[in-house]
Amino acid sequence: MNLEKVVFGFFVLLAATLNFGYVIGEIDDVQLHNVYELYAAVAVNIIATILKFGDRTQIGAVHLATSLVASIQLIIAALVWIWASHVDPAGLTPTHMASVVSIAAGALLANIVSVILLVVETVSYRRR
Repeated sequence: MNLEKVVFGFFVLLAATLNFGYVIGEIDDVQLHNVYELYAAVAVNIIATILKFGDRTQIGAVHLATSLVASIQLIIAALVWIWASHVDPAGLTPTHMASVVSIAAGALLANIVSVILLVVETVSYRRR
């Protein structure tokens, strides 16, 4: 068993599941979307992105691209949340929350592509 592949797969799947957990629920209901879950999704996606830098294959490049997209979108979602909570006089409104969740949903799509790539890579792997 390759420990590096286990850690890589763990962070790819954890990033996707945290992102999914954050996105699930009514898009504009502030009570259903926990800020700490969003921040955890950001942190784990950044870790997954860092882990993908070492792979020099074509599929590794696509893995890195999907992870960069997810991380950038989650960072933007967190910045929108911070702006709405601390800068906007109206506070965190359902409109702001809908924007945050829709941006995070885009990141979820990138994470799903990354998981699919991981599964395809694992299935096509042949012992040498």
